[in-house]
Amino acid sequence: MSKISIIIPTIDEANNLPLLLSDLSIIEKEGEIVIVDCGSRDRTIDIAKIYGAKIYKSKERNRGLQLDIGANNSKEEWLIFLHADTRLTQNWFIKIKSILKEDKNYIYFFKFKINDKKIIYRVLEFFVNLRSQYFKQPYGDQGLIIHRSTYLKNNGFRKIPLMEDVDFLMRLKNKKDLKQLNIPICTSSRKWEKTNIFLQSLKNWNFRRRWLKGESTKSIYFDYYKK
Repeated sequence: MSKISIIIPTIDEANNLPLLLSDLSIIEKEGEIVIVDCGSRDRTIDIAKIYGAKIYKSKERNRGLQLDIGANNSKEEWLIFLHADTRLTQNWFIKIKSILKEDKNYIYFFKFKINDKKIIYRVLEFFVNLRSQYFKQPYGDQGLIIHRSTYLKNNGFRKIPLMEDVDFLMRLKNKKDLKQLNIPICTSSRKWEKTNIFLQSLKNWNFRRRWLKGESTKSIYFDYYKK
């Protein structure tokens, strides 16, 4: 069976990383875990070492660059790109084994879920999964499973600090190659906890609109991460 390289960009993820790495430990000798860190000041690196992950460093805080470093240094046939604050179901690897035997031109992504029981998050999940499945617009927090040849054929992730997932998927010649899996991936609610989720969704839409109109990622990055 084809083996997998799981690529995770990190920055100060000591609170979330142990949970994800625990979920990933099921792969054992059937793959590798690649952490690309961009200057964590907590115990992120120590935790990655405990779980036997391969560790690489990025000289700048740039998620597109981190993902590309991970892909270039990975060795397996299939690449799985995950955010550090996600969780997977107990039998996720068993379920995707059959997928790895299928057409390598497909790019797969997981079903979006949020780790909070509030009803409002079920509404957000519904619209994100609707957008992803029917309009072929998934984002990086849903995980991406890409065969190495497909990744290289589409020139991989560009070295940009945000919108790297949108940029990569926009460059695909055939959106029909994007397939949603009936396997949930659970992402942290932390990005919505300090604001109204509809307001945050509107802000995110506006950031994407600005980027699509050609505004520099530097200015958008500043606005996105400002306190």
